[in-house]
Amino acid sequence: MAQAINTNNLEALVQTGKPIVVDFWATWCGPCKRLAPVIEELAQEYDGRAVVGKCDVEDDEELAVRFGVRNIPTVVFLKDGKEADRSVGLVPKQVLEEKLKALL
Repeated sequence: MAQAINTNNLEALVQTGKPIVVDFWATWCGPCKRLAPVIEELAQEYDGRAVVGKCDVEDDEELAVRFGVRNIPTVVFLKDGKEADRSVGLVPKQVLEEKLKALL
C-alpha cells in the first residue's frame, strides 16, 4: 500500500537509503484518481526496494512548494533525498516504472 508522505516523515524515509516516489495529488483531481491504482501497484511491486507514497497537496502544501509542484498529478522521484526525475500529468505505468527502475 502506498505510504502517506509529508513534511514530517520525509527525512526519516530518506534515511532508509531507498529511492522514494512521491505522488502529489488531491481528492478533487480526476487524473489523480486515475493514477492512484498505478501508484498502489508500484507500492506493492517495489515493496522493500523503494518507498512509494502519496502527498495530498491540500494537506501538505509545504512539501508541494518545496518540490515546485504546480500541476497535479506530479510524481517526483528522489534518490538520496534529492530529486532525480519527475513526471507531470497522467502517464502509463510503464513510464513511471522505467523512472523508478533507473534509481534502483
